[in-house]
Amino acid sequence: MKVCHVITRLIVGGAQENTVASCIGLRKLGYDCELVTGPQTGPEGSLHDPVRAAGVPLIVVDELRRAPHPFQDGMAVRALKKLFTDRQYDVVHTHSGKAGFIGRLAARWAQVPVVVHTIHGPSFYPYQNPLGNWLFRWAEQLAGEWTTQFVSVADAMTEQYEAAGITGKYVTIRSGMNLAPFLALESKNSFESEKWTGRLARLSDHSPRSEQDSCVTNGRDARSAIFPTSSPPDFVVGKIARMFRLKGYESLFAAAPQIVAAVPSVKFLLVGDGVNRPRYERWAERLGLRDRFIFTGLVRPEEIPACVAQMDVLVHLSLREGLPRTLPQALAAGKPVVAFDVDGAREVCREGETGFLIRAGDSAGVAAAVIRLFQDRALAAKLGAQGRQRVRAEFGEDLMVRKLDELYRRLCT
Repeated sequence: MKVCHVITRLIVGGAQENTVASCIGLRKLGYDCELVTGPQTGPEGSLHDPVRAAGVPLIVVDELRRAPHPFQDGMAVRALKKLFTDRQYDVVHTHSGKAGFIGRLAARWAQVPVVVHTIHGPSFYPYQNPLGNWLFRWAEQLAGEWTTQFVSVADAMTEQYEAAGITGKYVTIRSGMNLAPFLALESKNSFESEKWTGRLARLSDHSPRSEQDSCVTNGRDARSAIFPTSSPPDFVVGKIARMFRLKGYESLFAAAPQIVAAVPSVKFLLVGDGVNRPRYERWAERLGLRDRFIFTGLVRPEEIPACVAQMDVLVHLSLREGLPRTLPQALAAGKPVVAFDVDGAREVCREGETGFLIRAGDSAGVAAAVIRLFQDRALAAKLGAQGRQRVRAEFGEDLMVRKLDELYRRLCT
């Protein structure tokens, strides 16, 4: 079966990692699966090389860009229509807002038999101007007419699309990921990172970064190596997200003084990069807490477990995200989570079962939840253990790929 996945850009991000894992898994099952993307990357990094290294044919369409541009968008539709017509795919599977609309339009004109679209997060949402919100909702309603099947990464996505009047067939297939490196983390001290221990140690004392840093822990306490002070932090609060608008860093900085007052030796481990990083570094300086914050910069997906290993709790404070991949990753490592109650977060972070759900924007609530987990280590361990059991059964890559396989076969018969 010939399948083409289409996404606007291959940066390091949840939707992109989901798409790449899907393509790799489908090829292992014998699918003739190709991946189409635009040329843009950015400070968030690029997945182009890992895709090629995995043997997935990667087709870059230069006209496919993230920013709206009527002429260029028209050229992108034309380029994709020609590609779909020439390649004669059985299934075109689109991802993200821009590629989702343009890809489905081109697939319709190319008369592709089956068109699937994954909803990683709606293009319309409260935190944009009303006109833009209306236009994106209208575009999704129109594109819905060209869609054979919607795939939602969370039930919340289906609910939001149906509430917006976007009719169609929906199925939830949770975003799968390689959980093995996270499940292997027995405790924060048992994990040795031969590369990241050295790199994070440099970052913690604000030394210049080097992509070539390497340090073997030789059995030392990994936390002591990463946080080289006379007394390593008792508690590490982690956040993994691009440093971009709506990712919730503002709420964490607002909560930080209250957390520091209750947890004197706390450190904040911020994993990710983006255009807002200089602003956040200045914010930490203004708070007088720059020594409390460690900015790792860009981290490759395979290096994330080494960072999660050092966390005692992961906070996820994004104001818009379909199904946050960092939540199941942290829970697989046995770490409790604190998350804003938006989109699909509640489908991973279960209140009082795997972590705490906080009203969006409530920085005081975030601080209270983090402090409670510091003060009640038994509760934190219980939430992490329960979370590990839950995600092990629901968020593996193999399960996601198997469900996609079953879906394609059903739609193509």
